[in-house]
Amino acid sequence: MRPTALPTITLAAILAICTAGGAAATPTDTPNIVLIFMDDMGYADIGPFGAGGYETPNLDRMATEGRKFTDFYVTQAVCSASRAGLLTGCYNVRVGIFGALGPRSKHGISAAETTLAEICKGRGYATACYGKWHLGHHRKFLPMQHGFDDYFGLPYSNDMWPHHPDIRHLPEAERVKRWPHLPLIDGNEVVNPQVTAEDQEGLTTRYTERAVTFIEQNKGRPFFLYLPHSMVHVPLYVSDKFKGKSGRGLFGDVMMEIDWSVGQVLDTLRKHDLEGRTLVIFTSDNGPWLSYGDHAGSAAPLREGKGTMFEGGCREPTLMWWPGEIPAGTSTSTPAMTIDLLPTVAGLIGAELPAQKIDGKDIWPIIAGAEGAESPHEAYYFYYGRQLQAVRMGDWKLHFPHRYRTMAGKPGGEGGIPTKYSHADIGLALFNLRTDIGETENVAAQHPEVVAKIQALAEAAREELGDEGRKGKGVRPPGRL
Repeated sequence: MRPTALPTITLAAILAICTAGGAAATPTDTPNIVLIFMDDMGYADIGPFGAGGYETPNLDRMATEGRKFTDFYVTQAVCSASRAGLLTGCYNVRVGIFGALGPRSKHGISAAETTLAEICKGRGYATACYGKWHLGHHRKFLPMQHGFDDYFGLPYSNDMWPHHPDIRHLPEAERVKRWPHLPLIDGNEVVNPQVTAEDQEGLTTRYTERAVTFIEQNKGRPFFLYLPHSMVHVPLYVSDKFKGKSGRGLFGDVMMEIDWSVGQVLDTLRKHDLEGRTLVIFTSDNGPWLSYGDHAGSAAPLREGKGTMFEGGCREPTLMWWPGEIPAGTSTSTPAMTIDLLPTVAGLIGAELPAQKIDGKDIWPIIAGAEGAESPHEAYYFYYGRQLQAVRMGDWKLHFPHRYRTMAGKPGGEGGIPTKYSHADIGLALFNLRTDIGETENVAAQHPEVVAKIQALAEAAREELGDEGRKGKGVRPPGRL
């Protein structure tokens, strides 16, 4: 399924059209792309995936009118690394972005990498990013230097400021030395050098208003809108219109406002008759920050959360919506990952893939519900930092020995103050995710042939992407000052 004749379509693209499977019709227009990316939202935090204590009617409707992806992954369960994979189509270890870049970081996304925005811009799309960027806060790393026509938002996480709970006991002068004031950026310029709590209460609304305006201003041409919300990353903030409205405290209030935001975007598309030619994707950067307790979401029924490569950290609740092109009210358990979005969009809009090697593959037949569509990947690789911790092959997931953080059954904190994690170790462990979604029963001894096959795949990945203490031949450096 691809757009009809485009001026720069290649022979390879024509062949792809012919071989993609005939179960889905060809779109009649080059589609708009809307990508809504949450921060620290858990697997069970929206209605279609089992949320309780608050309602998400717009996301529920999005699922009813679109497709639910139950086995959708990010490259790494931490902010910057996850965003690098999303926007470059590469495992973040390939492009040299790890962890969560802070206000003292001197590196960011490299100018040598081709972003999803640049892919779209090369086909004449209007492009915009409204929300949290987190791929470098210096000018050369900001969105407008990487394919976006417009940007408004925070350069990194909203807790990277002098009010961080770890330093709340210090005098203000000392706190500012540890974490400088949080800036708000419009375009390339800082328009508010000292974001306050009151300012944060309005962020979701302001991002949404900019997104709606962008759609309305570009309704007559193709556009790519990237909406990476600062929420539900702690500290949690919500506007007056949703304060106290849920049965789940502040977290539920924030999720209700996020759902409102999704509704505003979808309603604007409907208002301008754009729903039939717009692909909307809703997902998250990683699972919940469990140490924050009542200010964190839920990964149920998955194991662990943010900061681990168990399913609760890297499997994300994902919806895709495109009336008339994506089958309504459907669900797929075929594994997919954010790295696949760039090549999929490139195929849809007739764009060339980046010159440098990427890791993602076109998954449009899966998105479109084509009969017999299967994953184009033999396996997905789960790194944390530079360590290869797990590999998923079909229904199987093999963990290699590593240490991980865990709440170990303890409750998290209250009121935005976290409790401390414990640490645990896992040995070589094989799980069948089809029958054991919670990764509870190690069946490695019963399936030595599966273990051996995945270990061989892992060794090939280490050769290309490296492992802790071992450099991969295919890794590239990040951008540096």
